Amino acid sequence: MVTTQNTQTYTGPQTGSAATAGFTTPLAADPLTPAQAFDALYAFCAPALVRQTYLLTGRRELAREAVVRAFQQAWQRWPEVARDRDPGGWVRAMAYDCALSPWHRYRPRYRQPEPPPADPADRALLHALMQLPPSYRRTLVLYDGVGLDLPETAAETEASTPAAANRLTHAREALAARLPELADPAELHRRLLGLASTERLRASAPEPVRGECERRNVFWTRAAIAFTVTIIGATTLTLWTAPTHFEPPIAPAQAVQDVPEMPTVGMGMAGPLSPQKQALRAKARRVAAGRPDRLAPRAE
Repeated sequence: MVTTQNTQTYTGPQTGSAATAGFTTPLAADPLTPAQAFDALYAFCAPALVRQTYLLTGRRELAREAVVRAFQQAWQRWPEVARDRDPGGWVRAMAYDCALSPWHRYRPRYRQPEPPPADPADRALLHALMQLPPSYRRTLVLYDGVGLDLPETAAETEASTPAAANRLTHAREALAARLPELADPAELHRRLLGLASTERLRASAPEPVRGECERRNVFWTRAAIAFTVTIIGATTLTLWTAPTHFEPPIAPAQAVQDVPEMPTVGMGMAGPLSPQKQALRAKARRVAAGRPDRLAPRAE
């Protein structure tokens, strides 16, 4: 939380650029709430960040979206961001990362090119910027557009100072090859600021940004709770229905080989009788018919 006494000033991001330097505003004697501090940072940094991000992407809507997402992440981590020595730089780095993400090329809404600037000079400059590799473009915008010095540019692009200087040199040479009048760094800085300002890009209000962030946090919190409850329920059901002892599996049936055939005589499976066997069976029945049913012992 940003606190003040009497009439102090909140200097915002210390970048040393025309886009971010010289911000001073009197604050009340009471400490600012987190929402008030966030709104003050947003009101100061968001308009310039949208214009800078437009120089990185060449797309107006993508520039606004990247800045909004960066501030939403800042609001989610506001205790950390508020204590950072350069909150504006923290948000700028997040906005640039979001704007230069390679995944945007797969989104249908960003596959078609946007209408170019109306001025032919601005159109040529924007086209030349889009021809640069993303790392060169980011280094050029930070150094010649925002006004950071070389060590700050290297730190924000996560590169060494010699590597940042090499990227800046190659980016300037590529622009000068297409637009010779931009060989002068002062003229390049003026043209970059002019291109960003001509489009009149506006950032949305801070309240909807905070509101959308809070709604998204509520959604993901509820989704996490629902997922946890589902896992607990599935685990409980598994423990309740799982067997309490081991049952060995029944081996699959296999055909038994080399078993001798069982005799079929007298088992009713002999099939039809031959004439000789039929005559013998009839004779046995006649003989048995003349015998008594029971044999009684003789009395002595």
